[in-house]
This record gives sequence, structure tokens and C-alpha cells, in this order.
Amino acid sequence: MLKFQTVTKEDLKLAAARERRRQTDQERKQRIFNPRFRKIGIDKEFLDKQVAEKKQLQELEHAKESELDESLIRSSKLALLLEKQQEEERRNIHKEIEQFRQQYQRAENRQDYELYDPNALKKASLIKDDEVGFGLQKFEGEAVPKERLKAQKEQMRWWIEKQKDERVQLDRERQEAEKAYQEAVISRDKRAVALDQMEEECRRRLNEATARFNRAMAEEQEYRRHCEALRDEEDKKAEIYNHVTGDFLTEAKEQAESTRGPHKPLASRYKGMTADQLRLFRQEQARQMKEIEKMKLEKKRMNEEWDQLMNSHAEIANAYQREMDQKRTEINKRIAEENLKLAEQHKSHQEYLNRELYKNKPTAEFFEQFNKDAR
Repeated sequence: MLKFQTVTKEDLKLAAARERRRQTDQERKQRIFNPRFRKIGIDKEFLDKQVAEKKQLQELEHAKESELDESLIRSSKLALLLEKQQEEERRNIHKEIEQFRQQYQRAENRQDYELYDPNALKKASLIKDDEVGFGLQKFEGEAVPKERLKAQKEQMRWWIEKQKDERVQLDRERQEAEKAYQEAVISRDKRAVALDQMEEECRRRLNEATARFNRAMAEEQEYRRHCEALRDEEDKKAEIYNHVTGDFLTEAKEQAESTRGPHKPLASRYKGMTADQLRLFRQEQARQMKEIEKMKLEKKRMNEEWDQLMNSHAEIANAYQREMDQKRTEINKRIAEENLKLAEQHKSHQEYLNRELYKNKPTAEFFEQFNKDAR
């Protein structure tokens, strides 16, 4: 009897783990061996997403443009249709007007059509004595057609005379209207002239009254200025007298004294120092000048000592710098010699390596055996 091994939960977990690891390894291999991702080194999924979004935006823009184009086409078709309808309505209206004219406003229906009928002679040759012609009704005892023509000419002459009379009457009425208009214009101009004269008279009287008022005001201002000048003159004389008789011009010492002390006189009333005060002041100035001269000499001496000290320090620094430059030159020389020895040793060592150790160099087949697996 055969015995089959049962599958436990642990086996299922291990199988699922192996399958999951295999799928992960396969995805990693596809990602690693993808030349675009490996050489460029960018996030291709994000770029693909951006490309898709950009393509979607372009499709939306194309859809909007197509919708706008369709709406424009619909609007254009609707405008053409409305224009055709208006043209058709206009054509129908003209047609109805023309039909109305042909039916109700024909030249034959006019009362005076017989006067300028082009077929009048043809119709006259066909008229008989017992027929009606030229729009006149035939009565008993009526004359022959020649007499009717004569009567009609008389009637035409009467119409012409009437029209001439009416034209003469219209000319007479027009002349009378123009004459009345001219008279109205003349009366209006006369009225305007009279109004201008009245306005000029009023303006003249107003200017005279204004001149009289200005003259009175000028006289009043002149009198006021004269009074103010007299008052100013009296005030100036009084001020001059007060200044002449006052303490300021008389140079009284008491008028410059101040309540703040004997050495703080009033600046507005001070008249200057006395001879003793001037002598003390000049002595103090001479003493201060001597002190200043003494301070200048002392400062000059200190500057000279400082310059000597700085010169000595500069000489010491220059000597130290020359010594340091000489030592640096010697050190650089020894370093160059050491570098030359090291270079010769390195060269001889490299030649030994190339001659003894690196005899067998790897070929391309050696490098192609790598990078075959994801791990």
C-alpha cells in the first residue's frame, strides 16, 4: 500500500515564501537589467505618469477646441439660416408689393391715363359714334369725335391756365412770406439794436457809479494812510527819544547786571570789557598758547620715538622673513630630492610587478561571467 506524504501548514508557508521571493527576484532582475533605468538613472514610472497626465491634458484641450469649433460651426449655420429666412421674407414682401401694384395700382386705373396713353391714336381710330371714348360719356346730341378732341384740348388748356395761375399764386404767396420774414428779421435787428443801446447805457451808468464809489474809497484810504503815517512818525520820534535817553546808549554798567551772578551779564545790554578785564584775558590767551605749543612738541617727540620703534621692528621682521625663506627653500629642495627617490623606487617596483606578477591579464570572457543573476 502506497503512503503519500501529507502537506502541512509549514510547507505551504515555505512554498509561498519561496514563490514570493522568486517573484521579487524576477521583478528586481527586470528593473536592474532595464537599460533605460540603469543608464539614465531616473524614475521611469513617475515620468510615464507625467507623460500620461500631459497626454490627458492635451486630449482635454483638443476636446474643448473641437467643442468650440462645433459651436462656431453651429452658430455660423444658424446665422446663414436666419439670413436666408430674412432674405426670403424680404423677397416675399417685395413680391406682395409688386402684386399689389400690378393688381390695384396699374397705370390704366388712373384718372388722367387717357392724357398720356401711348395707344390713344389706335383707340381713337377704333372708336365709333355710339361708343364711349377718352373717358367722356356720350349723351344725346353729342358732337363727333373731332369736336370731342377740341373740347378735350380746351379742357387741357384750361388745366394749364389753372396750373399757371396756381403757380403764380404760389410765387406771390412765397414772395409775401419772404417779405414778411425779412420784415420780421429787420424788426428783430432793430429790437436787438435798441436792447444793445439800453444795455450800453446801463453799463455806462454802472461804470460811472463804480468810478464814483472807487474814488470815494481811494480818498478814504488816502486819508487813513495819512493818519497812520502821522501816528507812525510820532511813535518813531518817541522811540528815538527813549533810546537816546535810555541806559543802553548811555552805557551805564548797572543796566548789564544780571541776577545769575557777576560773571553772567545780560547779552542784550553788555557793552564790552574794561581795560583790566582785557589785560587779564590776553594774559590767559598767552598762557594757553604756550601750553598748546608745549603739547605739540611733546606729541612730535612721541611720534618720532614711535617711528624709530616701528622701523626697528620692521628690520627685525625682515631679517626673520629672510631666514624663514632660506629655511623653506632648503626644505623644498630636500622634499624634491625625496620625491625623486620615491618616484624611482615606485617605477622600479611597478616594472617588477608588470614583469613578475601581472603576467596573465584577464580577457573579456572573464568579465562576461559576472552580472548574470540579480544577486
